[in-house]
Amino acid sequence: MVRRQSEEIDRTQEAYHKEADMRIHDILRRKGHQVVTISSAHTVMDAVGVLVQHGIGALVVMKDDRVVGIFTERDILRLTARNPGALASITVGSAMTPRPVTATPDDDLYEVMDVMTERKIRHLPVIDGDRLVGIVSIGDVVNACRRGAEEENSHLRQYIQSAV
Repeated sequence: MVRRQSEEIDRTQEAYHKEADMRIHDILRRKGHQVVTISSAHTVMDAVGVLVQHGIGALVVMKDDRVVGIFTERDILRLTARNPGALASITVGSAMTPRPVTATPDDDLYEVMDVMTERKIRHLPVIDGDRLVGIVSIGDVVNACRRGAEEENSHLRQYIQSAV
């Protein structure tokens, strides 16, 4: 019995450390690396069509294989409030958020969540070196944290039940 409890403690500690050490690459491994991008030369109306077609809330804006901005639903709202008739004539480049905050695959999940929360960011391009390798949303981050907490909870329940 002592050995079994010790094994349960080891598994519980392992689960805690695994959850505490979650990285952005863990999210990308689960959701994939596909990113929908757009050129800064397209019109905002073009971008709206792409967002709707893919059922997403953000496009990474690229120029010569480099991330130059991010275009989100919030950018559309701001533009619409300023100039409602301009969606077909204004370019993504003039309406996007330039130089977006980015993450790397090795970034800690909880640090990324803090940055996204503090800066009110919903979508974060993931850059590895100089390559765009994915995008994570605040929903992706929250779901990964939830899964980690559920796993830890399960291990703790197993430990408590084995100790009884």
